Amino acid sequence: MRLQTKLILIICSLLFLVIICLGSIFYYIMTAVLEDQIGTRALKVAETVADMPDIRHAFQTADPPAIIQPLAESIREKIDAEYIVVGNREGIRYSHPLPERIGKEMVGGDNGPVLEGKSIISKAIGSLGPSLRGKTPVFDDRGNVIGIVSVGFLTEDIDTITDAYRSRIEQVSFVVLVMGLIGSILIARNVRSSIHGLEPKEIGELYTEKQAILQSIREGIIAINRDGIITMANRYALQLLHLPVTAKITGRQIEDVIPNTRLYEVVRTGQAEFDHEMLIGDHEVIVSRVPIVNRKHVVTGAVSSFRSKSELYRLAEELSQVKQFAEALRAQTHEFSNKLYVISGLIQLESYQEAVDLISKESDVHQNWVQFIMHEIPDPMIGGLLIGKFNHAQELKLTFEIDRESSFADIPEEIDRNVLVTIIGNLIDNAMEAVLAAEGKTEPSVKLFLTDLGEDLIIECEDCGIGIPDEVGSAVFEKGFSTKAGEHRGIGLALVKHAVGKLNGYITFHKNPAGGTIFTVAVPKSNSRRKESLS
Repeated sequence: MRLQTKLILIICSLLFLVIICLGSIFYYIMTAVLEDQIGTRALKVAETVADMPDIRHAFQTADPPAIIQPLAESIREKIDAEYIVVGNREGIRYSHPLPERIGKEMVGGDNGPVLEGKSIISKAIGSLGPSLRGKTPVFDDRGNVIGIVSVGFLTEDIDTITDAYRSRIEQVSFVVLVMGLIGSILIARNVRSSIHGLEPKEIGELYTEKQAILQSIREGIIAINRDGIITMANRYALQLLHLPVTAKITGRQIEDVIPNTRLYEVVRTGQAEFDHEMLIGDHEVIVSRVPIVNRKHVVTGAVSSFRSKSELYRLAEELSQVKQFAEALRAQTHEFSNKLYVISGLIQLESYQEAVDLISKESDVHQNWVQFIMHEIPDPMIGGLLIGKFNHAQELKLTFEIDRESSFADIPEEIDRNVLVTIIGNLIDNAMEAVLAAEGKTEPSVKLFLTDLGEDLIIECEDCGIGIPDEVGSAVFEKGFSTKAGEHRGIGLALVKHAVGKLNGYITFHKNPAGGTIFTVAVPKSNSRRKESLS
């Protein structure tokens, strides 16, 4: 059964039960009050009749009915009672709506308390049928009970009145039930619209899927409402906040968890913020904040997603390495394609000796390079990177040299080769870009020196490019800053700075006397020296 139908049935059933209960209670109270009022009215009339001097004196005459009957009937007609019966102590009637019953004994069997001097209200079956009546004694001048006055209203007349009220109650109840049905339909439609037409089972499945998605995302996610109360936080967010996975932070103020948050500002302005740097505890994170807007375009909260900056740098490093290798292969393919075209042309021109000399020359250069790198820089990742950069430099018509005094064989196993590749590759790329940006250089070149002598790994990259102005200083290591024109710059040296920091090393730069810049990186070999550097 659909949710909308269930809501309508539940609301209508509940409303029907409430109406039945309230109607029954009201009818019972109304009937009881009506009977009490009629009984009290009958008793008051009976007491009034009993206190009339003419009635009391009539008991002393020879023919009491002659006086009492006209008086009783006159009063009965005025108050619209069913009967007013006056009788003596023996219960013999002196008045009755039916004259032929005068002189006969009163029926009902409830005269005992009245003869004792008490006034009562009772229900009994009289000569005219079931009735509600008030009875009171008639006293003589000395206070003795000399007779009884009984004023009654038939039960069926009371029932007629209550039936009229019951009919009205039923009509009102029906109207209320119809209004409730209409209201329940509107409520059900509104609820269905609020949950986007989804059924409870679908909502449950979506909730389960959402929880699974939130826990599988490798980003911290926290959501708040307009009051800054945390409404949701995934497991990765708890890890970044150094909280146990079982910790419950929902229901807490966001400022108690993240004091320097800007989520309040996002809720206030309704403006999203993307890729902002922030410090959470001892973690540098990249944060994006987005307002939560309902269908009426009202901001009801905000969601923040954040990821460790070190993980982003690691991804950037991996992408940088892939890009470097791809560029190296492309450059090598392009360079050797050109040489193959030259060799093919020389052969077609029958210049066989020139073709042989060119092949020998290229073979010697390549062989010397490969042999030097294999001997002095045996790490395959670093060696492959340098060969690729050499081929790329030839394609760009640059001179890329590795100092023949270089040696990079003694690299401790615990030093991440990927990090070293990031450092060397980005330094060479930055140097090549600086050389290409410099106009008027007759011999554009980039030189690299690597050494593992001593307690540190030293990487020195020298270019004859445009150089770095003195006023720039360490800003060259900031993400997005670049001395070269163009978009998507200012990333390489920031990656180098971050990678050097991961190895607890340091990086410096100074002017090249021949023009350009010399960058120097020092990375401690031993764990103890790296820890000392960190402390």
